[in-house]
Amino acid sequence: MKKNSKVQGEPLSVQLRRGDLMVAQCPSREILKHMTSRWGVLVLIALQNETHRFGELRRFIGGVSERMLAQTLQWLESDGLVDRVALNVVPPHVEYSLTPLGQEAAEKVSALADWIESRLPSILASKGEEL
Repeated sequence: MKKNSKVQGEPLSVQLRRGDLMVAQCPSREILKHMTSRWGVLVLIALQNETHRFGELRRFIGGVSERMLAQTLQWLESDGLVDRVALNVVPPHVEYSLTPLGQEAAEKVSALADWIESRLPSILASKGEEL
């Protein structure tokens, strides 16, 4: 099978719905970029088990700027992974949580993050570094 070919024997309609990350123009690449960016992964993990307000998220995710957090939340919301609820109170109150699709995504990126953290000593050793 060629590198960019679809699964042989699979109906074309199924192939077209799934996408192909190896093709430069595939729209799934943009979603992959949003989910697997440094901040995308951390936002998904932070929202995995609870709802947070913007300020709470910013404090929880060390090092993220206000601008990057806002942009990441907008990307993930547009991809259907994050739900934004603006409550009609004074002062304005906005809460962020994961959609069911976002929960699935968070489980996947959490597994990768867990693997990285558990293998960190080996990864650093291969680079000649220590914890």
